[in-house]
Amino acid sequence: MASNVNPTVRRRRLGQELRKLREAKNMTAEQVAERLLVSQSKISRLENGRRSISQRDVRDLCGVYEVEDERMVDSLMQMAKDSRQQGWWHAFGDIPYSVYIGLETDAESLRMYEPQIIPGLLQTHSYAEAVISGALPESTPADIEKRVTVRTRRQERIRDEERPLRLWAVIDEGALHRIVGSRQLMVEQLEHLIEQSHLPHVTVQVLPFEMGAHPGISGQYSILEFPDTSDSSVVYIEGVTSDLYLEKAQDVGKYSVMYEHLRAQALNVDQTREFISKMAKKHAQG
Repeated sequence: MASNVNPTVRRRRLGQELRKLREAKNMTAEQVAERLLVSQSKISRLENGRRSISQRDVRDLCGVYEVEDERMVDSLMQMAKDSRQQGWWHAFGDIPYSVYIGLETDAESLRMYEPQIIPGLLQTHSYAEAVISGALPESTPADIEKRVTVRTRRQERIRDEERPLRLWAVIDEGALHRIVGSRQLMVEQLEHLIEQSHLPHVTVQVLPFEMGAHPGISGQYSILEFPDTSDSSVVYIEGVTSDLYLEKAQDVGKYSVMYEHLRAQALNVDQTREFISKMAKKHAQG
């Protein structure tokens, strides 16, 4: 499903290694930028994996950090080369959340809270099309279909028998009430949601209105965790014009605690399936 080399993850790992080298020399990003005659923001983007990094960048940084181990330099150079390869999602052109897709593709587990709609990984084709059309009213039919295709491709992680994504989704009751497309479409979507919830690696919980205020009241977020312990967990918060990625242990820890409270306040798995089933019947009856 995915290539063996994930450029997004390679950039993150390479950035982490370069940050360690800088910190070992007790240098600030500003000091490094002055030495290389580049902006401080470039050094920061290289280290957080948000910018493509060239082998020349690696060579120059290793020179500044006085790295004498040629095997280490060669390894970092190879990571830089791999990080410039393209993931499967690049074939679809300019996807605004391509960084997130790269992270999701390599993630081992994903915990998410969604207050408005059914999570993308659990959407039917028709529901996804209706959601994207409504959210992006100025998009062309071709653009909408491209995004739906990308979303469908992302769902392969759910069906991957060898390396399935461990998904835990807490969904606000409002997402079940919101009529996306039509009531019949909602019936199909909710039935699909129940079906997906029976997969051994998928857990779905509904957070009912009656719980009142809760830790997710500020909005949607996701927590991604990776199989390689050297890859730090990431909190992803989707925005309209830009997205936010939090990787500091303190930030991830805070959101993780919030998520535990959400899971505790939500209906359990059996109660959730019963609740979704009742909502499907309600939509069917109009």
